[in-house]
Amino acid sequence: MVLKRLSVSLFLGFLLTSLIVPSSIARFVVEKNSLRVTSPDKIKGTYDSAIGNFGIPQYGGSMAGAVVYPKDNKKGCKEFDGFGISFQSKPGALPTFVLVDRGDCFFALKVWNAQKAGASAVLVADDMEEALITMDTPEEDVSSAKYIENITIPSALIEKSFGETLKKAVNSGDMVNVNLDWREAVPHPDDRVEYELWTNSNDECGVKCDMLMEFVKDFRGAAQILEKGGYTQFTPHYITWYCPQAFTLSRQCKSQCINHGRYCAPDPEQDFSSGYDGKDVVLENLRQLCVFKVANETKKPWVWWNYVTDFQIRCPMKEKRYNKECADGVIKSLGLDAKKIDKCMGDSDADSDNPVLKEEQNAQVGKGSRGDVTILPTLVVNNRQYRGKLEKGAVLKAICSGFEETTEPGVCLSGDVETNECLDNNGGCWQDKTANITACRDTFRGRVCECPLVDGVQFKGDGYSHCEVSGSGRCKINNGGCWHGSQDGHTFSACLDVDGGKCQCPPGFKGDGVKSCVDVDECKERKACQCSACSCKNTWGSYECSCSGDLLYIRDHDTCISKSGSEVRSAWAAVWVILLGLAMAGGGGYLIYKYRLRLREWHVATSVVSFDFDLAKMICIS
Repeated sequence: MVLKRLSVSLFLGFLLTSLIVPSSIARFVVEKNSLRVTSPDKIKGTYDSAIGNFGIPQYGGSMAGAVVYPKDNKKGCKEFDGFGISFQSKPGALPTFVLVDRGDCFFALKVWNAQKAGASAVLVADDMEEALITMDTPEEDVSSAKYIENITIPSALIEKSFGETLKKAVNSGDMVNVNLDWREAVPHPDDRVEYELWTNSNDECGVKCDMLMEFVKDFRGAAQILEKGGYTQFTPHYITWYCPQAFTLSRQCKSQCINHGRYCAPDPEQDFSSGYDGKDVVLENLRQLCVFKVANETKKPWVWWNYVTDFQIRCPMKEKRYNKECADGVIKSLGLDAKKIDKCMGDSDADSDNPVLKEEQNAQVGKGSRGDVTILPTLVVNNRQYRGKLEKGAVLKAICSGFEETTEPGVCLSGDVETNECLDNNGGCWQDKTANITACRDTFRGRVCECPLVDGVQFKGDGYSHCEVSGSGRCKINNGGCWHGSQDGHTFSACLDVDGGKCQCPPGFKGDGVKSCVDVDECKERKACQCSACSCKNTWGSYECSCSGDLLYIRDHDTCISKSGSEVRSAWAAVWVILLGLAMAGGGGYLIYKYRLRLREWHVATSVVSFDFDLAKMICIS
């Protein structure tokens, strides 16, 4: 029995460490963030720190705090309560960042003990001079599962020399203030985030598998909102290993691999004689990849989240339903094309490469700023490996930090992800309370003061103290800042949308046009309705004029005329006199014209006769 377990362990160790990339060129990238010391001056500066792979880093944000190095329990392996130590910050004080030494216990346990004592963040000082490493959760440690799930504060590993510098400053009584900055931890080049999840279909691999399955269920809704809105491009990936050539014909390799040892996974129960085999996991991984490919071809890549979630619920290993029959039932219920999925999977017994899995093995290799994928599960956001707890809120923060500022979708601005800084004193930006217009725009990284575009009208200014309408349409927004008023069913405005815009009281009013316009009393000021038969009544913004008796008021001429027939006839007589005068004038002009025309013709005729007489005379002489 001991020999059997030993052989299994050796084989698994060989299998798990025999990655597709030779170790000589493998490259694991430690994801870092900036740690900036702001005081004391003698150590002020920026230092590297490696983000812990648990807890919740503040992706897209930053956190300031005061460093404390405990006098007892310096490695943090025991609860601080037993030493009478509390890191709870006093009201108005900076949060407490606890500095502990590496060694004697798991990284996660150190952070958990500090969190329970009131710490807001933990810095772990390395105990040797070496390149920074990633602090990860312990493997297969059931006893630690509970506290790891409950770690909510961020943590980071710092170099030994820097740790000694901080300890010296704290012990000498200096106030050591630092700032952890995650704003650039994830690149944010544009308005779409590309992210991938390196996962596994095995649901019986311990603490990490349980955490992964829970995450997929919780994150499905947010992931589908992001994908359906075109905000993200998601791709699932699955790690496989190959079986060393010397073992390809062994029973172990045949049970753990497909395609003659090319694609393998560890035995779920680590017992080759019972339960499921590693090749069962490889086949389901392949099926889930093909589900994504087929769903993506139909422009519905988010269906992958439904399949994976439903498969976990309906086809768990512990109920012996982790098989093709159960998977086909899930595929059918989601309306996916089972034949296309089977075709995509290919022949698992063929002694040849599987195109889908071969592509996955190639994708494991680090490219650009991203290192090799060696940890399961691994989330990659904008080609940068995520570090932290695989939990909905934490992951959503990381994804949202990958959007270019001001392009984040609404799901990133929800209350469970971030707070709206514009709600507090309008973020210190310009605002027009009357028109309910503000230059404050809330983004995932914080607020920006930016003059707004409202109803097609652009405001311009610095966004902090000044914003004003630019171009036409200013009168549509809060009446262009000019006076306006309504009374008796009439509305008047002093806003003129000409010459860049100005405020001028409308006719019938007087004032500065900005704060006030006062009605002009045309009757009192004798500006209208001044004829002898007129009776004037002032109205708001105008006036009413009436005539006495049977007279009609003509506003344009400020006069009264009679409505009676005699007056009408007299008026028509006057019209006929005018028309007759015009006709006579026209006739006289015509006679003068004819006379001048005749006179001109007589002159021409006389000239011709004279010419003929002179010509005849010349002929006779000749």
